[in-house]
Amino acid sequence: MKRKYKVVIAYDGTAYSGWQYQENALGIQQVVEEAVAFLERSPVRVFGSSRTDAGVHAKGFVAHFHLTKPIPPKNLLKAMNSRLPEAVRVVKASYAKESFDARLSAKGKEYRYHIYQGDIMPPHLVPYWTYCHRPLDIEAMKKAASYFVGRHDFVSFAANPNRELETTVRNIFSCEVKKSGPKYVIVVKGDGFLYKQVRSMAGFLLSVGKGNEKPEAVKELLDAAAPRTARVETAPPRGLFLWKVFY
Repeated sequence: MKRKYKVVIAYDGTAYSGWQYQENALGIQQVVEEAVAFLERSPVRVFGSSRTDAGVHAKGFVAHFHLTKPIPPKNLLKAMNSRLPEAVRVVKASYAKESFDARLSAKGKEYRYHIYQGDIMPPHLVPYWTYCHRPLDIEAMKKAASYFVGRHDFVSFAANPNRELETTVRNIFSCEVKKSGPKYVIVVKGDGFLYKQVRSMAGFLLSVGKGNEKPEAVKELLDAAAPRTARVETAPPRGLFLWKVFY
């Protein structure tokens, strides 16, 4: 009898082309499917909660799949991790209801973007933090972040996904900028995100922090709802983590 499983995956995306399986690059989905296929002794399709860009990391990515050879979740977690590369870990495994879908059942997601501001970037942080040598105005960044909250057309803060979209309207539940010493963390929660939306939001908040843009510019761009221009920079992928998926 087939059983459906839900797994929570953490990964260092540095060496990967994102979650999605790709013909000419290595995605996280491929290595996870290979690990599950070894246990099932036949190919298994693993469905993820979202796509992530090349170089982006995850702490709480969610996926689901079926097995015809049921394995207790505790054993599945150990077995999968024994087959996965060290940069990819299953941190939780459980049985799932047949109605559960990692992507369609999601009510929202939390992303975190990490920025390190200082004279010297500690080498061990390089893969996971974006470096900024210029001082940042935290209060201006917080004010700018507040304008993102609510239901808006985010076309000005997204890249072309090269596929048809029903709408570019998204609902942001909260957007905060937190500071601890030289570390700045942008925490964004919303019902869904467009292609490179969080990195575009982070890039613009960096521009505000550096004094290149006024906080109110966020509202102007959202109200204009015009396609993104060079004014909105995309922050590097390495600072971004898919932190949690809400169900």
